[in-house]
Amino acid sequence: METIIDWIYAHQVMLSWLTFFSVLTFIGSLIVIPVLIIQIPEEYFIYEKRNPTAAREDHPGLRLLFIIVKNVLGVLFVIAGIAMLVLPGQGLLTILIGVMLMSFPGKYAVERKIVMQKQIFKAVNRLRIKAKRPPIRLDSEGEGGG
Repeated sequence: METIIDWIYAHQVMLSWLTFFSVLTFIGSLIVIPVLIIQIPEEYFIYEKRNPTAAREDHPGLRLLFIIVKNVLGVLFVIAGIAMLVLPGQGLLTILIGVMLMSFPGKYAVERKIVMQKQIFKAVNRLRIKAKRPPIRLDSEGEGGG
């Protein structure tokens, strides 16, 4: 019967890569998440439904590549955020950024529901205030909510 120690020795390479990825994700989240949150327009979450944006006039191939890359990054952020719910890191904020990067029906409602959580809303606005950016608003009168 194999013991845990035997299993660890047998899987050292895999465990080394997992440790490396965990540390990299943790450090990356500490740098990338605040930068991305600061870039969100303050009025992004004001409306119940998102106003459709005009299609870009980019080259269709480049536009498709951009959408694919953005969605892959979004999925990676969501996976990393879920892992950070039990590992060190900013799990819920990472999930929020991942959802914001992806394209899927009902995305805006999911984003809004996440950011309206009291702790998330406070954390997002705390980061924005430290960066001297106006806080995220959830209604047109400038009220927060959550």
